[in-house]
Amino acid sequence: MPGFELFGDLERKEVNDVLDSGVLMRYGFDGMRNGHWKAKELEKELQKQLKVKHAQLVSSGTAAVSVALAAAGIGAGDEVIMPTFTFVASFEAIMMLGAVPVLVDIDDTLALNPEAVKSAITAKTKAVMVVHMCGSMANMEALKAICDTHHLVLVEDSSQATGATYQGKPLGSIGDLGCLSLDFVKIVTSGEGGAVISNNEQYYTHSDHFSDHGHDHIGTDRGAETHPFLGYNFRISELHAAVGLAQLRRLDEFVAIQKKNYTVLREALSQIPEVQFRTVPEGGEESYSFLSFFLPDLEKARNVSKAFKESGVDGCFHYYDNNWHYIRKWEHLKELKTLYPLPKEVKEGLAYLQNKSYPESDHYIGRNISCLIKLSWTEAQVKERASKMVAAIKVNLG
Repeated sequence: MPGFELFGDLERKEVNDVLDSGVLMRYGFDGMRNGHWKAKELEKELQKQLKVKHAQLVSSGTAAVSVALAAAGIGAGDEVIMPTFTFVASFEAIMMLGAVPVLVDIDDTLALNPEAVKSAITAKTKAVMVVHMCGSMANMEALKAICDTHHLVLVEDSSQATGATYQGKPLGSIGDLGCLSLDFVKIVTSGEGGAVISNNEQYYTHSDHFSDHGHDHIGTDRGAETHPFLGYNFRISELHAAVGLAQLRRLDEFVAIQKKNYTVLREALSQIPEVQFRTVPEGGEESYSFLSFFLPDLEKARNVSKAFKESGVDGCFHYYDNNWHYIRKWEHLKELKTLYPLPKEVKEGLAYLQNKSYPESDHYIGRNISCLIKLSWTEAQVKERASKMVAAIKVNLG
């Protein structure tokens, strides 16, 4: 991860097909295309690879979450439970619809704690959004049972874990709706883009229409299409879809490389008794895009993170001090710093953040370091990296 490390002839061929046709828009212009429909092809490939009935491409992973929630009818004043450890896009996408993000603790999977989810459910709760961070997953069996019991929509964001599986099912295919990012730093990249996947035909139809101004996409004359309901523009371009198509066909190749590199690093760090690895739920297999582990306490994690950087071990993240991925530094959310007035439901719904603390999340994120696994490393580079990581950890555990 990310897939751009291995750009090559396959990606160039797909892009050149689009340039040769001259049609960059995913809809219309049928006569000019010479049979090239890259977005449609990528959607079919997503259905095949992720074992779902429906896939709808959109312009980003953030758009995918908003479109997925809208497709399920979630909007003004509805509460969506989400984790404290994610990317800022998670709460942005919820708030865009006028819904209220309810942040709850994670556990040692680095994903939603099912018990915290249960405790956060109110009469206003409409959905639970689980985010599979850093290549692995939450306890999906427990979360699915909670959602089924309380009649809640289960939304999966598997943007950082494409290629991972749970009980034999690809992540993203287990909930009612799945969301993917295909941006430049994902395991499968289209440069910019995202996807909504589902086995629910109504959710798919809603996603298809909503992401293109409400167009019903019936017939071959775009100008004659009707609009069953209001929508917005979250379309992907054919150029982006072309890159994503070539990349997705290489997913198994990417995961295999990541697993090989991950295994070398994990085996090296396993020799240090104080290092504990994140919990992968029974029946789960990571995408191996990150190696995530815990150290004894916050101070040691900070020291090791600093030592990694000083010794040239890049791509390792101590998220406790990170501005983008952990609630501790999200002052713009806590203080509601916006360019425009927020709906009353959102302002009132987020008032809890003024006094809310997350000691359990702090316990895990404070001790966690997650290291990116690159596709382009040579065998010698991986071994050298492992040696440097072990040395840095041992020095700072003394």
